[in-house]
Amino acid sequence: MSLFHLIAPSGYCINQQAAACGIQRLEDAGHPVENQQVVTRRQQRFAGQETERLNDINALATLAGKNRIVMPVRGGYGASRLMADISWQALVERQRRDPLLICGHSDFTAIQMGLLAAGGVITFSGPMLAGNFGAPTLNEFTVEHFWRALRSPRYTVEWSGDGPRCRTSGTLWGGNLAMLVSLIGTPWLPPIENGILVLEDINEHPFRVERMLLQLHYAGILERQNAIVLGSFSGAEPNDYDAGYTLQSMIDYLRSRLATPIISGLDFGHEQRTVTLPLGAQATLIHNEKSATLTVSGHPVLSE
Repeated sequence: MSLFHLIAPSGYCINQQAAACGIQRLEDAGHPVENQQVVTRRQQRFAGQETERLNDINALATLAGKNRIVMPVRGGYGASRLMADISWQALVERQRRDPLLICGHSDFTAIQMGLLAAGGVITFSGPMLAGNFGAPTLNEFTVEHFWRALRSPRYTVEWSGDGPRCRTSGTLWGGNLAMLVSLIGTPWLPPIENGILVLEDINEHPFRVERMLLQLHYAGILERQNAIVLGSFSGAEPNDYDAGYTLQSMIDYLRSRLATPIISGLDFGHEQRTVTLPLGAQATLIHNEKSATLTVSGHPVLSE
């Protein structure tokens, strides 16, 4: 049994039925879900007043109990407004003493990167309440990889990758591409060198994905990594104007500009089928022909 603690630092959960379904599924599986009142909070497009959403994060520094999984209700937008007022060092100290297992993605990437930058706090990029656990059909792959990540001190993710042969190790970091780019020039972008940068996004046309990747390139961030792993880029279909310019042609172009190996095809991101990755953990990436493995270790896990 694991206790889920809900937070809502970003957008209002427009699909209340999905959130209720997610809670029911977790409870039916024997996992109590606390702080459910955050699900219905609303202030304009946000999940409550600024002070309420900020308190969701800062209160984690004093949240007691073992085996607590902290999970946002959903992403959207709103975390960026909170960054300057988050009690980063209090959260870092709490995580060093007795780490909460914090899991989310999308807009939540900003807070995850802030924690990593502030003190090397490892969090999990993975499913959230409404979009994943509250999906019309619960994805078994996603659930299995979620629990594997939170229970296994060392585990491996395998997929049919595309890209050059490589074998490298480093700090695993990244998450949502747009949120990562929004942190350039701020104190909340981790200054990671020789890392393995994993990226995903949703509803971004291939040229917008390229533009953001080029911004990371021009900022010198991509060159400092040992490898780049691309997850899913949902809603990135080209149109007639593109005349053959696709996500794949964008990736090919980026490969022509970079010496850093780019491996694509990982089930990671806003799709229903997604792996869970500990951001800040140590990782080894091996890609041979069409087969890729990512082995991670050093992250907090649930205790027996």
